[in-house]
Formats: sequence, structure tokens, C-alpha cells
Amino acid sequence: MAELRGGIDLGGTKIQTAVVDAVGDVVGQARRPTPTRGGPEDVAAEMAEAMREASEGAGVETSELAGVGVGSPGDADEQTGVVSSARNLPGWEGSFPLAAKLKQALGTEVKVGNDVQVATEAEFHLGAGREFQSLIGVFWGTGVGGGLILDGEPWLGRGAAGEIGHMVVKHGGAKCPCGRRGCLEAYAGRLAMEAEARRQEKEGQKTDLFKLMEKHEKPRLTSGIWERALDHGDKLAEHLIDRAIMALGTGIASAVNLLDTEAVILGGGLGIRFGERLMDPLTKEMAKHLFVDERPPAVRVAALGDLGGAIGASLLVSR
Repeated sequence: MAELRGGIDLGGTKIQTAVVDAVGDVVGQARRPTPTRGGPEDVAAEMAEAMREASEGAGVETSELAGVGVGSPGDADEQTGVVSSARNLPGWEGSFPLAAKLKQALGTEVKVGNDVQVATEAEFHLGAGREFQSLIGVFWGTGVGGGLILDGEPWLGRGAAGEIGHMVVKHGGAKCPCGRRGCLEAYAGRLAMEAEARRQEKEGQKTDLFKLMEKHEKPRLTSGIWERALDHGDKLAEHLIDRAIMALGTGIASAVNLLDTEAVILGGGLGIRFGERLMDPLTKEMAKHLFVDERPPAVRVAALGDLGGAIGASLLVSR
């Protein structure tokens, strides 16, 4: 069905797939956990299975799709289809020809792009960013990723623009999963937050975070586990979420000071889960650092939810 496109959102905790029609409506979808062991081959195999499942739900074979777009973490080369240094994924330190591998498995053309950039473009075209011509997408999840729309067009720089998670918010600060110190992601990325929670628990801090994780049979501290811990008044969870909000407010305000965008779109697993709940402390933290504080940007929670990344990835097919 030439008017149907596939989209795959490859995240650190989940693989979300969708089959999207010509007007952007989702007609089939599937979701699988991202493998925690193995390497790129294992991840690609699970992505292919999830795309087949979504296509089955839409009543088509993957080979009948006009193409499949993939939003991937790491350095996703749109020209070659190679993804490099996707460090939030198992064993993905080097480069892997993801588009070619998926094309072979699915029987249709595959294009790759940065996961957060394509999700930002989806919000710009179809979601919370439709009324703006310039915006920053901030996706708060396993890591903290960013995407840019400037003057109505995506801005990729030399291929790695938008890495807001690796803006330094504290010189010589906490160790980031990227290996550097003081990055925004070192304080607000779910992976880094979990590592800090484990460290503090070992030092004697009381918390129910890991009990809740086990009770709900989760392999990680998901956004839902963080929410339950906050609802239970868990002091360590409150402290680490407050710490994340301070870092997010500082980093987002700094990016706005540089680019002066009209809006900020907050997405990702944690961003969607907590965006409305924590909007007031986030915007107050931003206000402390905005140079033009009498004209702050609009801050919106991503409207397309968990499907935004897959919908955005599907838009790569029409490029």
C-alpha cells in the first residue's frame, strides 16, 4: 500500500513501531522492550519483528509499505543509514548499517534519522508545535535529547545539532554516561538518575524505588516507577527529580538564550509523564537563567505521546 509508511522509534527502553497513512493517522502499531543484552544485530532483529507486528495490525506486509523510517539514538547518518555510538543501547559503541539490515529484513526502503529530531519534527507538523515557526524539542527519557526547528525548517548542523543533553550545566560536575562531566544528561537522564539512586542507596539512603521496580517486575527504573515513588513520598526520588528539574531548567534556558526560539516542546518518557505535573518548577527554574526573562518561550508537553517518535520517523520516508 504505497500510501502507508512505517515508523520505528528506537529507544533505550522500548521499540515503538507504527504504520501511518497519508494524513499522519496511525493505522497499526506495536511496542516491544529494547534488548538489554547482545548488540546491534539483536536490536535490529527485534525492530524488524516489531515492524512486522505493526504492519500485521494494519493489514499489510512490510514489503507493501512505501518505506520505513527509523528514529535512532546516537549518530544517525541519513545519507548512509549507518548508526554510530548509540551508547544507550547494548554493545553499540561502534557503527552499524542499520538501514541496510532492516531493508533486507523488511523488503522495503529504510531511512534513518536522529530519534529526537524526528520526534521534534512530528510535534512541529502534527502536534504541540504546530503554531510555532521555531522551537526546541527536549526529550527527557533514558537520556536527554534535543531537536531543532528554526524558521520552519529542521536544523541538523553538520549532523549532530540539538544535543542539549550534553550541554554542560555544572563545570566538573557529575559523570555523564557519555564519559564527560557536568552534562545535563548526567543529572536528568533516566540512566544517570538510576545510577545515582543506586549509589545513594548503597550509602544508606532509604528509598522504595528498587522495591517498586521489583514489585512491578520492571528491569529498570521506568518513568512509571519514578511516578509511583513520588506518589509514595519517597524522599530520594523527590530529591533526584528536583535535581533533574534544576538541570533541565538551566540547560533549556541556556539553549533559549542562544537561539531565542518561540517554544520548547517537552517529550520523552519522563517528560510526558511529568511534564504537566512539574511544569511550574521547570519554568521557574528556567526563568532564573533566561536573559530576556520578560519574554519566555512557550513550554508545551509533546502532544503525540509515545507514538510521536514513530510518527516522526515515518516522515523520513517522504524526504
